[in-house]
Amino acid sequence: MATVIATINLKGGVGKTTTTVAVAEMLSVKHRKRVLVVDLDPQTNATTILISEERWKELNDQHQTLAQLFKDALNGSAEREFDIDAALQRRVSPVQDVRSVDLLASSIDMIEVQDRLATMPVGQYYSRSPADILYTAVKSVIDDYDYVLIDCPPNLGIITLNGLRVAHGYIIPTIPDVLSTYGIPQITSRVAGFAAELNEPIEPYGIVICKYREQSLVHMNTLNDLRRRNSPPVFNTVIPEANAIAASAEYTRVSTLRQKYSYGNRYDLFSELTDEIIGAAA
Repeated sequence: MATVIATINLKGGVGKTTTTVAVAEMLSVKHRKRVLVVDLDPQTNATTILISEERWKELNDQHQTLAQLFKDALNGSAEREFDIDAALQRRVSPVQDVRSVDLLASSIDMIEVQDRLATMPVGQYYSRSPADILYTAVKSVIDDYDYVLIDCPPNLGIITLNGLRVAHGYIIPTIPDVLSTYGIPQITSRVAGFAAELNEPIEPYGIVICKYREQSLVHMNTLNDLRRRNSPPVFNTVIPEANAIAASAEYTRVSTLRQKYSYGNRYDLFSELTDEIIGAAA
């Protein structure tokens, strides 16, 4: 049975996608796990990191991104353009030793789609819900994987709820400052309410501290405050701010993960973080 983890923050640019991709790659290389990355963020960053912008454009033109899945649901017709087998991109990542990561790609068209999902008609006997679209599409393939990582958009809209509907738990990557962390209580309360409606648990596995600056008093105080609250808990591993981390968020061909995260001890940090996430989700 797959372990399904969503990554969420209400603010963009906090390291959410970089964390998702790094953990997926570590699960593949270090732990020899089969991993599916589901990119629900309209910014398509996880998609372009893993398959390049050129390949994404081809998929988008072929109507085989997740935007088409939601468009099909909105159209309500029996004929569907989205095909899960065609949409699944297998053995992605420009890192040669990453051999067991697959991808369901996002699209910038998701921005327009999300606005329309709220008006989607419910099926007979409430058999179809706007929050069930992704779950219905992936349930036939989800157990082909050990882990499924869902990169959610920076909001708590219907597309994010689609990701949470599939997830067993979630992590919150964040910069330790006021603007990046202010939405954490809203995330936890909204997810708890959604889980109660589903009558299924969606666990807060923890907060991932990203882009940490040791010399910043704001970062130090915010991190200490988050640890004192311990709700959700804060992972021990802290990912520092570095140009090398930003550079890793590009489609660049390399042979090994150690090459990709070569600066300082970034490889070891993402490896340790992955171990912590595995433990939290166990």
